[in-house]
Amino acid sequence: MDTTTDQPHAEDLVKICHLMYQRGFIASSEGNVSLRLGPDRLLVTPRGVHKGFLRADQVVLTDLSGHQLGGELPPSSELQVHLLAYQERPDVAAVIHAHPTMAIACSLAGISLTDGILPEVITGLGAIPTAPYSTPGTKEAAEAIRFFIHRFDAIILARHGSVTVGKDLLEAYSKLEMLEHSAHILSVAHLLGPVSPLPPEEVARLRSAGGHTDVPLIPPPHLTS
Repeated sequence: MDTTTDQPHAEDLVKICHLMYQRGFIASSEGNVSLRLGPDRLLVTPRGVHKGFLRADQVVLTDLSGHQLGGELPPSSELQVHLLAYQERPDVAAVIHAHPTMAIACSLAGISLTDGILPEVITGLGAIPTAPYSTPGTKEAAEAIRFFIHRFDAIILARHGSVTVGKDLLEAYSKLEMLEHSAHILSVAHLLGPVSPLPPEEVARLRSAGGHTDVPLIPPPHLTS
């Protein structure tokens, strides 16, 4: 890693990791964060390091094919998820994979965040789909988000966690906060009683206000098997 030019970016990445840990979006060495520096350079968190105590000098530099260019520690085992997001979304410059408690709980309980219930989610994100389960740390785990990453900036990974993307680290982190906050609200609402979605015409109005177009939320059958 070029300590002159990359150090400030590494420090920003570390701040996001510390904030994720403090907010309970990850525990111990869970989760991973990356930041695209240019056409073919990527800062990413290292494997097996407690994110609440991560240091800038532990951050890893790779290219967009996953080859390590700098850093003494190996990159995150979930690097393939980040690489796929960047390859499929040229507009994305930051990717966060976290393990937010309520979002995971919703995926376990079959509570969908795509039903047009919360106005802020519809306006801000369009929807928050849930990708089918795949073994963490595998190529299949990356492929699980391919169908959704073109259309959505926040995705729940069934039984596992979440992926959020943005034009910078703060935007990707803010979408993580929105995802988990929404999951918390819906979890509590389902405990209190039946939850009714907004009328379709209101959902369409909110989606239009947020600049979102109607897109499919259910992947093809071969992706859910």
